[in-house]
Formats: sequence, C-alpha cells, structure tokens
Amino acid sequence: MHGSRPSPTLVAWVNAWLTGHVGLDEAVDAAERSGPHLAGEVPLRSWLAELRPRGLAGLRLALPAPGDPLGLSGPPEFNRAAVEAGEGVIVLLADHAIGMVPAEDRRGSSYQGTRWELLPARGALPDVPSLAEAERGLALAMREVTEIMSDLDDIGGDRTAVLKALRDDADSGLAPGYPARAHRVDALATRLTVVLELAGGIAGHNLTAGQMLRRSDALTLLDQAVRRARVAAHGAVFEPAR
Repeated sequence: MHGSRPSPTLVAWVNAWLTGHVGLDEAVDAAERSGPHLAGEVPLRSWLAELRPRGLAGLRLALPAPGDPLGLSGPPEFNRAAVEAGEGVIVLLADHAIGMVPAEDRRGSSYQGTRWELLPARGALPDVPSLAEAERGLALAMREVTEIMSDLDDIGGDRTAVLKALRDDADSGLAPGYPARAHRVDALATRLTVVLELAGGIAGHNLTAGQMLRRSDALTLLDQAVRRARVAAHGAVFEPAR
C-alpha cells in the first residue's frame, strides 16, 4: 500500500468541504494536485457540485487487500474492483451510495490524471476500527517491526534506513476539520507506509529462513495496521470531538 493513492486524499478533502472547513475549489484542487480527475466522464468538480443538492452526506475510505475487505460492505462487483485496485471510496447520498474505484488516466505523453469508475455500492457501515483501536494497533505493529529489524544484523544500511523511518516524523495527509487525534494517527500511518516500502525492498540474501518468515509476518501485521489506521482516521471527521 502506497501513500500516494488518490482515494485517501479525495475522502479527506471532500469531507472537509462537506463539513464547511474548506470550499469546493480548494477540496478539488487538493485532490487534483497530481493531475485532473474524472468521475466517469464528468470532471470531478462538476460531479461533486451536482451531488451536493442530492443529499451528499460524506465519503468513506476503503483500503482492502485480498482476504481483508477493509472498509467495504458490497455489493460483490464493487468489492472485487476495490480489492483489485487496493482502494476505493464510498459516496454516501440521501437514499443510496456510489462506489468509486480509481484508475490511471493517460492520454499521450503529457496528460496524466485519474478516472474514477462509478459502481453501485451499499451504504451500510462496514466493520472498521475506532481511532483508539487503530492507534493501539499501529503502536503494537511498530514495536514488533522495530524489534525484528533491530535483530537482523546482516542487512546493513537497509536496516538503518528502516529504523530511521520508524523514528522520523511525518505530516498527516488529512484536511482541515479533522480532530487532532486523527491527524496524529494518520501521520504515524504515513511514516509506517515508508517503512513498509523500505523493508519490503530489502532482499534479505543473508537472512535465515526463520528470519525471513519473522520479517514477512511483521510486515504483514504492519500493512494491516496501517490500512486500518488510515481508514479510521479518514472517517473521524464525522465523529464527536474528544
């Protein structure tokens, strides 16, 4: 899972718009920082403006993986597309929901954007963790990875880079209006995404089979914890302040 996925940014900024913390133009500009977005065939800005009078209530983030449909509640067609993409968005309207799944949109050598496939979705609340649960899960996973990477003496500078990433600060990817705890959880998840990318790239030629298994198990745990934390943080804008 990579921090550059478009779904978290879209969810954070559109929810900030819906809760009155930013304007529509600011929200869309943030979502389109790396290129224009189309919802089906319609520019994102126009599509959101059209949905607002139809009871647009909020966006929910899904970050599923095979065997772990995190943030999804169906139907199967949307679930399959979101799992294949590793991400998705559920748009909550007054009487139904729309699923959004992003795909890279390239036209020639100079145009690079995102096209969102629109599918029927269910608005039922999926089984997602609370912010407190997600924060605890991240802390446990981080301790586990730190312990394992500290024990692996034969991977040199790669281990040093991973341990440094575990300690370094990171900015939250959330928008204005989210509670401070959500920003803290999302910032930690962003930092640990870097750890996943670094640790996953270590070849481990000098590791024993047991060490390789321990590392793989720890990174799987960390990946799940990061995904759960980001989903919880991005849904926190509608929770009561604590």
